[in-house]
Amino acid sequence: MQKNIRFFFIVLLSTLIIACGAKDAASDKSEADKKNAKPTLVTVTQVKNQAVETSEETIGTLEGLTNPTLSAEVAARVVKIHVNTGEAVKQGQLIATLDASDFGMQRNEAQAEVARIEALLSNQVKTVERNQALVNKKFISQNAVDNEVAQQSVLKEQLVGAKARVGSINHSSSKTKIYAPASGNVEKKLVDDGEFVKVGDPIIMIVSKQHLRAHLPFPEYIAAKLKPGLEVRLTSPTSETIVKSTIHDLKPMIVEGSRTVDVIADILGSPDWQPGASVTGTVVLGEQAAAMMVPEQSVVLRPAGEVVYVVRNNKAYQAVVKTGSHQNGLVELVSGVNENDTIVVDGAGFLTDDTAIKIADASAGANIDKAGNQHNKKSAP
Repeated sequence: MQKNIRFFFIVLLSTLIIACGAKDAASDKSEADKKNAKPTLVTVTQVKNQAVETSEETIGTLEGLTNPTLSAEVAARVVKIHVNTGEAVKQGQLIATLDASDFGMQRNEAQAEVARIEALLSNQVKTVERNQALVNKKFISQNAVDNEVAQQSVLKEQLVGAKARVGSINHSSSKTKIYAPASGNVEKKLVDDGEFVKVGDPIIMIVSKQHLRAHLPFPEYIAAKLKPGLEVRLTSPTSETIVKSTIHDLKPMIVEGSRTVDVIADILGSPDWQPGASVTGTVVLGEQAAAMMVPEQSVVLRPAGEVVYVVRNNKAYQAVVKTGSHQNGLVELVSGVNENDTIVVDGAGFLTDDTAIKIADASAGANIDKAGNQHNKKSAP
């Protein structure tokens, strides 16, 4: 029994010795591997203070302010629709023609009535002149002439009414030709050739891009900073053009549910922008005199939080930072680094704390511009 116990302790002691030896060997190997590891190739930049804009960004929608639906102003049959869906039209272009034959017949009838009254009036004028001559010779009384003068006045008024009816018929006839009130594109054709339309029936819907309005919902906490006249930069997925505008107006009420302020900005003369599309708006609230701005790719996420890697003696050391605003591919570092610190840009995502690095084109390592971008120097021949 004692021999068995002694043998057990000898085996246990041997196992512990072997395990400790293996651990020490593994540790030595890890240290050796780390020491002999190939440095990671990176680019670097220096942390610099610079003036930056204070801005707020949001996504809204585009509204077309000139989207007319052309409707029939007279009852008639459609002779021809001259445009198709999607077609571009110019202001004043003929869009549709309605049948004007009924108005032609009404015009002929009214003109005949005008001619009849003109003939009666001409005869009445002569009658009045003759009777007035007889009165002067005292062959008839003045009362007889007064009756003829009254009849002449009646005929004059009837002639005015008949001519007005001709004008009204001509005006209605002119409405059988429908023209585009603004330049744009045909969004929808609502009738076809041969259909009969009544007054008010829609015929064509046109979408104009000449005057668009952006509705931008900004959070209520910056409502006090927003006011008409502030600069707004606008971009849309439908266009590569960046449009600069200003705040035209603010809706007076906070939008219930989203708790946002509806900011309105107008867009003029951008034909490649599409009504109904989304729009990204950036309003410039002011300028921050000094901020430590670095490229966004230099900030990486680690278990400790957001970090950058500070370069010292060809090694990268992890520094936990607090970030602020983002602007044009740069991010503000509020804390965690100092001005003129050199940090890793490209390759930061492959690093851990205390990692050996090699700076790509080391001759350019200290040549950093104010925006935090590295500019490589050409080596002398």
